[in-house]
Amino acid sequence: MNILLIFPKVEYHHSSLKREKEVIYKIFGEGVSLTLPQVAASTPKNHSIVIIDENYEKIDYEKIKNFDIVGITSLTMSSSRAYELADKIRLMNVPVVLGGNHPSALPDEAKKHADSVVVGEAENTWHQLIEDFENGKLKPFYISDKSIPPTSIPVPRRDLINRRYFVDGLLIKRGCPNRCEFCFITSKYSKGIRSIENVLDEIKNIPVKSIFILDQNMTWNMEYTKNFLKQIKNSGKRWLANGTINVLESDDEFLRLAKEANLFYWYIGFESISQKSLNGVNKKQNKVEKYASAIEKIKNYGMLISGSFMFGFDEDTPEIFDNTLEAIDVWGIDLAEFHIVTPYPGTALYDRLKKEGRIIHEDWSKYNTANVVFQPKNMTPKELFDGTKSIAKRFYTIPKILKRSYKTFDNTKSAYYFYYVFQRGLQYRERYKNQFNF
Repeated sequence: MNILLIFPKVEYHHSSLKREKEVIYKIFGEGVSLTLPQVAASTPKNHSIVIIDENYEKIDYEKIKNFDIVGITSLTMSSSRAYELADKIRLMNVPVVLGGNHPSALPDEAKKHADSVVVGEAENTWHQLIEDFENGKLKPFYISDKSIPPTSIPVPRRDLINRRYFVDGLLIKRGCPNRCEFCFITSKYSKGIRSIENVLDEIKNIPVKSIFILDQNMTWNMEYTKNFLKQIKNSGKRWLANGTINVLESDDEFLRLAKEANLFYWYIGFESISQKSLNGVNKKQNKVEKYASAIEKIKNYGMLISGSFMFGFDEDTPEIFDNTLEAIDVWGIDLAEFHIVTPYPGTALYDRLKKEGRIIHEDWSKYNTANVVFQPKNMTPKELFDGTKSIAKRFYTIPKILKRSYKTFDNTKSAYYFYYVFQRGLQYRERYKNQFNF
């Protein structure tokens, strides 16, 4: 059987803009998504599989007729495009299966555009779906209501990725012990952990030097993680990972092991410089008063910090933008992302705002952290949009990108780290220029 898997095009820009993918991203490349390569790895080996990532490849609709079934994964922001593709493909009499975050949150909506919907982690049900389809007994829904066993987290089919990339991904465990109100991951995915031996075997077959550990939170189950860091010390790879600031601040042994393993980059969800805002969305594990000392400690180990910041929490007022920029400039973080709070279906935040009547619309293509889709509590939608635009514009000026890059070199004495901060800064600048039109 011939199976096609599609990752639909994702548009990050504001609703008033229609621009093609950023030039600098095309030059330097991005990391790779493992979603569809893992689904492919869960498919019985007697089937032929093709993966198309529409962000980098065009879909040849004439060739779609050669496939027996098409699977499309969907984030909320890409769901409108996923539905458009699904509707077009089904008109060609090719069955379509939808899965991913958004169909898992709103399966009845997704079913209007698909022959079947996979809810939850596909590894629990995909094999059965394929078997049922072959026997002419495809069910409308395949629901995974239990956590995937650690041994069932598959090694992705990287051989099916048809583009050049400079940073590969590695998934060790799913889920997160935190319960942040705005996060989809915490409520939907399991906490299974693969054996270290299994993970090390996968690493041996990853061709690129830089690997992003995609775990939503690498800083839990620290006994496992510290052992893992010891095992990859001589891997010859460069590592990037997600971490929580409270753990990174409190565990010097962990930071030392990470540095020895050549883990050079931490993506940290600071989310806000307001403790009230953090407490309001149940991210109480973050302690704002410890941010400065934690950042200093991480940088003393010669590691880079990229921070995520969100605006539009109920406790936020218009002053949050200037205060945040001032703070992160003083702290000296290397990179930052700036997001408008977005209530994704499937999250506690979406449920609460829906109940309060504060969802402005459900045009899912605008649920991309670049548009205001709900009524903020202490500012207008325009103030929220303009404030987020302003901080992104002011943080990513060319002089500031150069200044942070040179500071990184001065701290680490590494030409590669200088290059990394510089080119990522240019990428973010271009992305935010496209998102916010400045």
